[in-house]
Amino acid sequence: MCCIMGFQSRLYTPEQIRPFFDRTKSRGPDDTRIEPIPGGLLCFHRLAIMGLDERGMQPFSRGAGKVVCNGELYGWRKQREELEKLGYSFTSDSDCELLLPLYEQFGTGMFARLDAEFALILYDGAQDRLIAARDPIGIRPLYYGTFSDGSIAFASEAQNLEGLCDRILPFPPGHYYDGRDFVRYADLTTVERFCGDDLDTVCRGIREKLIAGVEKRLDADAPLGFLLSGGLDSSLVCAISAKLLGRKIRTFAIGMDQDPIDLKYAQIAADYIGAEHTAFTMTREDVLAALEDVVRLLGTWDITTIRASLGMYLCCKAIHENTDVRVLLTGEISDELFGYKYTDFAPSAEAFQAESKKRIDELHMYDVLRADRCISVNSLEARVPFGDLDFVRYVMRIDPEKKLNRYRMGKYLLRRAFEKDEILPPEILWRQKAAFSDAVGHSMVDDLKAYAETVYSDEAFRAGCAKYSYCPPFTKESLLYRDLFEKYYPGQAEMIRDFWMPNREWEGCRVNDPSARVLSNYGASGE
Repeated sequence: MCCIMGFQSRLYTPEQIRPFFDRTKSRGPDDTRIEPIPGGLLCFHRLAIMGLDERGMQPFSRGAGKVVCNGELYGWRKQREELEKLGYSFTSDSDCELLLPLYEQFGTGMFARLDAEFALILYDGAQDRLIAARDPIGIRPLYYGTFSDGSIAFASEAQNLEGLCDRILPFPPGHYYDGRDFVRYADLTTVERFCGDDLDTVCRGIREKLIAGVEKRLDADAPLGFLLSGGLDSSLVCAISAKLLGRKIRTFAIGMDQDPIDLKYAQIAADYIGAEHTAFTMTREDVLAALEDVVRLLGTWDITTIRASLGMYLCCKAIHENTDVRVLLTGEISDELFGYKYTDFAPSAEAFQAESKKRIDELHMYDVLRADRCISVNSLEARVPFGDLDFVRYVMRIDPEKKLNRYRMGKYLLRRAFEKDEILPPEILWRQKAAFSDAVGHSMVDDLKAYAETVYSDEAFRAGCAKYSYCPPFTKESLLYRDLFEKYYPGQAEMIRDFWMPNREWEGCRVNDPSARVLSNYGASGE
């Protein structure tokens, strides 16, 4: 991950902006540059992943244009060859150096042509305007706010803008800002006509497109690693990668010291695919010691995001401290496409599809935010194969009647798609879903709840909740997270839309905790 920041305003000098920008130095510890543009600044912290020498340092310049980008462009080598035929030359092996020539060729139309996870800020010298854009899912972070002079500022994280802008909001995924307005250039989740293919054809399409999505994300000049929880999604990413690479891969897992549900399954999957596997453990003390830092780096008050981040953060911290790995592949975004435990209660196919659309459209505030911050704060880069644009478009177009859990097994289509490959053992491929925050060990959530009970009396809890009119807390645990959030992001709660919770309009989902453990169909998920 890298960090970017940019604005056109004379309010701040490079020296004045540096402390705000350096709040996220861990995103790009390899090099830093703050460069002037007419009436403003472009800022870049680099984590070198492609084109590792100094020629890959940003901002890239071409004529009167400059650009900073945090992200990866897939298929960039072919695009580069095509641009070279048009007479463009390049000085580095960085994928992002293509952006200015692409902009010269296609203008803002280039964003719809990018197969990428990216956030960028581009200065168009010909029109003297600042343009910003974000990938269609929001895998790469970007925020915006306004300075006191009315000018707009962009940055990778809300922390960079806190204290500079009165109101900070997430940049909408699949949009670009053209100097005046936000313009949507991509919509992955609105489906006008569903695919009519039979089950075998659908599963074949899922298999082929997921393999392609994984293969693209194995292209890196820095060492690769893989998060392996022992669940279906991360296990598939690891198994596909091991087969494509034809060599031993490095996998990592974490669990509580008392009841690590997933560690045994991660070991089974790692042994089966022949991975070099490392398992870390964490204690109650580790979790509570990390809590405030995790809320600060996340910039959220959401219960399930914070819970799931604690294990991921501590795992990535251990990877950073003990290995040379710089890129991590993860299993996020499968649930939103194929279903959670609670979507077993969807009353209809239409309701399932609407819920899937909502969850993907909001991913940048929840699971994607979690993966980005936990990984990037440890100077690593996240890559998310299930977020491949072609894969997401395809799965969203599958008839939702086929995605409903009519098979007594969630994510049946995904499991069936890889059944004949035998790249995973049956006890992993057909294992019931367990949420990460539960699967690191039920004791972690129990410890967090117990700790919150020691922080607030019943009277203090009622008074504390009354302070907040927007998405007020409803448990002592949620009040603890909100108070920690407000310490670092005062008055910025609207950066998050709502608590991530099962759809309470559905029978079976009227619960007061986001954990799948409270659902009647949790069953064997925690074993």
